[in-house]
Amino acid sequence: MTKTEKAVTWAIEIANDPAHGYDQDNRWGPDYDCSSLVISAWQQAGVPVKTKGAYNTKSMKSVFLSCGFKDVTSSVNLDNGSGMKRGDVLLNIARHTVMHIGNGKVVSASINENGGAHGGTPGDQNGNEIKIQNYYNCPWDCVLRYNEDSTSTDPEPQPTTGNAKIRKGQSYANKFANTGISITGKRDAATKKAAIKVLQTALNKDYGAGLDVDGIWGTNTSNALGKHYVKSGETQYMVTAAEILLLLRAYDPNGVEIPGTFGSGLLSAVKAFQKAQGLTVSGTCDRNTFLKLIS
Repeated sequence: MTKTEKAVTWAIEIANDPAHGYDQDNRWGPDYDCSSLVISAWQQAGVPVKTKGAYNTKSMKSVFLSCGFKDVTSSVNLDNGSGMKRGDVLLNIARHTVMHIGNGKVVSASINENGGAHGGTPGDQNGNEIKIQNYYNCPWDCVLRYNEDSTSTDPEPQPTTGNAKIRKGQSYANKFANTGISITGKRDAATKKAAIKVLQTALNKDYGAGLDVDGIWGTNTSNALGKHYVKSGETQYMVTAAEILLLLRAYDPNGVEIPGTFGSGLLSAVKAFQKAQGLTVSGTCDRNTFLKLIS
């Protein structure tokens, strides 16, 4: 995966996870503002923009250019977004920035649930604090594009195909839990419902929970999950569920088995997910981890 794709995938995950909202007082996670979202996306992808001093929209351009970005403003149409590519950083130096994710869409952190920048409740309270939306012209002062290393062999993904890991997870969700979802590569509402169905199916297979596999998180499903967890070396259907749920969050457990055996690939993926979500990095897929995976 290229650094560009890592940055875009991370930003999309943040936008799709209601645990992350907009806030300028607590802006480096779990909440973000417009610049800390874009800066963090590239920092975690391996481009040291935060390390080198990018802090807000006013400091971003010079730092990003020093870290391998090029100013491609002259080659794009700011009015309609024509010519922009997945991963392009759109910057209004005085007040705003977003990331272009392809297919005429951008991901952005905009405003809290009270219509302000300070004092909101942690997390996305209305689904609009950090979101994916159609391209718009702020207006932008410049468009910055990362120049991938010449040694990179990963092709630029086509936006219409979605995320390859999520597509794989959707296919396995259909196979394991008969969810019937479309293979879009996008973590949409149907995919989130399918994730619950996967977990319900595993609880039925391993523990005889007797749940309706309906994709609804209710009291019966919550009680059936209880304090169940899976860890390294175990073989059961809950391991399969963990593998599929991680794929649906764009993490790679290095294979899916039915029933699954908890190996090193799953261990690494669980730890990476736990770290990104601010959970205890134990490597054990416990109740809190499962709850985050289906959120």
